This record gives sequence, structure tokens and C-alpha cells, in this order.
Amino acid sequence: MKILGLLRHAKSEEHQPSGRDYDRGLNPKGRRAAAAMGRALARVQPPFERVVASAAARAQETIDIALDAMGRSAPVERVDDKKLYLADPGQLIDSAVEHGGNADSLLLVAHNPGLEELVLALVPADPEDRLRAIAEEKFPTGAFALVELDIADWSELPRAKGRLIALTRPRDLDPALGPEYAG
Repeated sequence: MKILGLLRHAKSEEHQPSGRDYDRGLNPKGRRAAAAMGRALARVQPPFERVVASAAARAQETIDIALDAMGRSAPVERVDDKKLYLADPGQLIDSAVEHGGNADSLLLVAHNPGLEELVLALVPADPEDRLRAIAEEKFPTGAFALVELDIADWSELPRAKGRLIALTRPRDLDPALGPEYAG
């Protein structure tokens, strides 16, 4: 059994002085959302053994803030992967296979539309699955999905199907982090 967490970076700045999308950091609302998501991630059991994060500034800032908010005494093993910047589901899977190693739980921190598409690819459609329906409607910035996979090794992930056991959006933790609030 493997556990795959998928965390979309939190809300980013509109523009970056460099003009490069890759360099955009988080806006104030995004920083608050990253901290809230980190506190929620601290309750995931078992805790993640390894984190693989996009090297883009907004993903790096999201996971830095989230890990601080988690307050874990034991450090988590972390890999920054440039290939996760705007990765499609296949690239996300490749990264999990490459970096999963012997970890039973892995957290990928990346971008949409790849993360949303990966959730939908890993979790079979079921009209009774409320969490999948929410993910299918929208996987907003800062959203976190937890997928349970009946596999023994990450190399099996390309053919795996799983069960969505948790889906948390920043607005689920604090309504002020929802889309209807500008700040």
C-alpha cells in the first residue's frame, strides 16, 4: 500500500519583476493558505516520508511555509524537481516513480492542470464519490488530495488506480481563503 499526496501551490502573485512565470512567489492570501494547509497536512497519518516539489518559486514557497506550519520534529526528506514545473500527469507519475524509492508515503507539490488531471486519472469515476466530484469541478490553488494506492512499489504507479481518501481546499479550513474573498 502506498499513499500519494498531491498539493497544488498556493495563490501566487500576479506578476514578478523578472517577468518570468517560473519566478512568481505567493501573494499574502497564498502565504496564509500555505500555512493553513501545512497545519492540515500535519494531521495526515502516517506522515509523508518524502516530498518532491516543483522548483518554481510559488511551489517552493508553498512547501517551505507548509513544512514550517507542520511543526514536525523529524525532518522530511525533500527533493526539488525542475521537471514538475507545469508537468502533465505522465511527468508527475514519472517523478513519483523516480523519487519514491522505498517511501510508503510521498507528497508531490506542483501545478495545474497536471495535478487535477492526475487525481482524475488515478481515481476511477464513481457517481457516489463526492470527493472526486469536487476535484473534477475544480482543484484550486492550495488544494490537497490524498490518494491510497494498492501497490507495493512506486514503479507500479503508471498502471495503478486508487481511492481518494481526502480532499482539502484552503476555503475548507478558513472561508476567508476562498475565491469570494479578495484579500
